[in-house]
Amino acid sequence: MRIGFLGLGVIGRPIAMHLARTHQLRVWNRTAARATSFAKETGAEAVTTPRDAAIEAEVVFTCLPNSPEVEEVLGGGLEGGLGPESTLVDLTSGIPETSRRIAGRLSNRGIGWLDAPVSGGTAGAEAGTLTIMVGGEAPVFSRVLPTLELFGKRIVHVGPAGAGQALKAVHNMLIAVNVFALGEGLTTLAKAGVAPRTALEVINNANGRSFVSERLVPERVLSGAWPRTFRLALLDKDVAIARDLARTEGIDAPMMDRVSELLHQARTELGEEADHVEAIRLHERRAGVELRG
Repeated sequence: MRIGFLGLGVIGRPIAMHLARTHQLRVWNRTAARATSFAKETGAEAVTTPRDAAIEAEVVFTCLPNSPEVEEVLGGGLEGGLGPESTLVDLTSGIPETSRRIAGRLSNRGIGWLDAPVSGGTAGAEAGTLTIMVGGEAPVFSRVLPTLELFGKRIVHVGPAGAGQALKAVHNMLIAVNVFALGEGLTTLAKAGVAPRTALEVINNANGRSFVSERLVPERVLSGAWPRTFRLALLDKDVAIARDLARTEGIDAPMMDRVSELLHQARTELGEEADHVEAIRLHERRAGVELRG
């Protein structure tokens, strides 16, 4: 199959690696050196414009920071390169309303659309075990599913265009809530004389456990490793999407409002390159404790 791929970032690059093993792949990246390096390593073809990535491709993937960037590359030539009966699959964690608008525009030309944001981080992308939340028409999903299976383990068609991105935004909002709740809870317990590791052992064998308590805090916070795999700035963006979605749907969502405020504050204090779990550092600083050992 001829496939185009736009966006070779920390998630996009390992996904494209899986595709390059079995398909003819053309890649484009805003920083051209990344596409050139990828092509040398995999045998894919590096192209200089989004349009070139889409010409003659049966499926084109975009994996970009947000929906405005997707619309930018569409208007910058990608849409003109897409042929009838091709499919654009957007792996971006983006804005549901924008996806619905793009899907309608492409449908008028006989081009399929799927919004298919992923979860699982860089480790899941490298292992090919991502969870993929797909919005779009069922026949288009069925047609593209074998390609998604090259890098995803759990792939679920969740509804019409925009539904995948809606679910991803709410999913990431729940991660943010857990990060801040554990930061508050564990620093409170540390001040009260309960060792963080002991507290987590109890929580993780009771009903308060979560992915954040079971994996992220032990591996990153207690260890002091603080790896950077998913920027706090991107989580801030995703939670803002979830908050705006709730408002659009007429939902009173004080939890979303508050965690969005907290993320904005953390982003300002920690900077654009901080990892999302580093928000717990702010709780440590304010409480005057370190959650280690």
